[in-house]
Amino acid sequence: MRLILGLLTLVGGSAVAFGVPAVADSQPAAAATSPAGPGSPVPAYWLVASDGGIFSFGGAKFYGSTGSMTLNKPVVGIAGTPGSTGYWLVASDGGIFSFGDAQFYGSMGGKPLNQPVVGMAATPTGAGYWLVASDGGIFSFGDAQFYGSMGGKPLNQPIVGMAATPTGGGYWEVASDGGIFSFGDARFYGSMGGKPLNQPIVGMAASPTGTGYTMVAADGGIFSFGHAPFYGSLGGVPLSRPIVGMAMTPTGHGYWFTDDNGAVSAFGQAGYFGSAPQVLNQPVVGIAEATGTGAFTSQPYPPESYGYDVSVFQCTKPLPPEPHVIGVVEVNGDETQQTAPNPCLAQEASWAGAGLNLYDFLTFGTTHTGPGACAGDQACNFGFHQAQNTFAMARQAGVDTAVTWWLDVEPAGGWSGNPTQNAQVVSGALLGIRAEGINTVGIYASPGDWNTIVGPYQPPVPYWMAWYTASTGGGGPYNCAHVTTWTSNEALPTGPVVMTQYSDSAGPRPGFDGDYAC
Repeated sequence: MRLILGLLTLVGGSAVAFGVPAVADSQPAAAATSPAGPGSPVPAYWLVASDGGIFSFGGAKFYGSTGSMTLNKPVVGIAGTPGSTGYWLVASDGGIFSFGDAQFYGSMGGKPLNQPVVGMAATPTGAGYWLVASDGGIFSFGDAQFYGSMGGKPLNQPIVGMAATPTGGGYWEVASDGGIFSFGDARFYGSMGGKPLNQPIVGMAASPTGTGYTMVAADGGIFSFGHAPFYGSLGGVPLSRPIVGMAMTPTGHGYWFTDDNGAVSAFGQAGYFGSAPQVLNQPVVGIAEATGTGAFTSQPYPPESYGYDVSVFQCTKPLPPEPHVIGVVEVNGDETQQTAPNPCLAQEASWAGAGLNLYDFLTFGTTHTGPGACAGDQACNFGFHQAQNTFAMARQAGVDTAVTWWLDVEPAGGWSGNPTQNAQVVSGALLGIRAEGINTVGIYASPGDWNTIVGPYQPPVPYWMAWYTASTGGGGPYNCAHVTTWTSNEALPTGPVVMTQYSDSAGPRPGFDGDYAC
């Protein structure tokens, strides 16, 4: 990468949620730790795959799974206990699997069903649960009361999910056309039934007050009703993988959703704590809110490992020597044209081996056309297309693109004098790489340059901190001891600092741009 030098100026600012192209109007995104301090309980999440494999994020505990078991039918949903000290999995035949302190209260496993089960919800006490089938049939267990169902009634489209009221005195069912059916003390606040949708609805979440609900479509479109706020969506982004489910934070001030490869998108005050591994045995089918510590789970490299990043500037030089774990390679850029392919990309990717990550050197520009999620913003359109073009370069070079990607944001990118428009380019680029089905996309930047370029924009994504210094004393970059000096005083990406980069004049193997995994 280019050498980033300069004064590390302390800058304050607000946060903006990833995935929302209208930067100036976006809602604040939560940092990866609680305001009470690191290690304090924070909203986190679990993902579940169709084989019952569980992925825990944000320090949410793992209590077991069916990932290594032979199942009669695939798992279709997950629900957590009130204290996040356990969870239930439900299969399409109504079979229930209990882990942690989640008790088994019965199931439909082995019993005849008119239609398969598609989801579940737990009671507020954790002493019961409901299952819902695609025909709207409801099955109640434990202290879950039956308040009615759509079973046996004509539906325009099948039911795809449900949510319970905070009192446990009612529930909603949602159909794939966005139709809502309310039972018990669940009130009807509106629906998408009878309205045109680009893609079918795949899930819903209720606000913690019970005065609204939000539904998500397979294209990442979000529809909010009642007092459930809208914090952004991926609607209009040409996603390579469909969204399969969503979960809301306990305060209702944010939500997550996941695609079938486990790529998690966070909006509002929902913190981003990682996504599933890029390659899965079975697709992800659901997500549930949990309580954790705020730990980041998608580290691209083992903590305390060393390595290097290389670019076009190493094309005429010997590549860094072994051993190395980290190997980050520039995809685009040459000596005269920063948007051109790196001519030695394939050679450098081979050098990186199993430690390969890729990075996109971002530049500023505008273009008239782009995805609907950019809402016509020309800078966002440019970032989206620039990132997709870079991704195509890597694919054409024959390198493995199913790795962690980084967006390189530095002064040499020819940025405009408008930080909001610069932030739109970065926002569009994040959308562009994620639209290719990449689960983990982060930001590389110097703390002293980031706010100068993009203002207070703080996407909730991993951060690779460019910390060029020849000083090895005082807890230098090689142990990440002082990264909080910058993260606590500047408006940086709110995801964790997962790597630091130090100058080629320092480190255990001088002569190259070195990197250290935090």
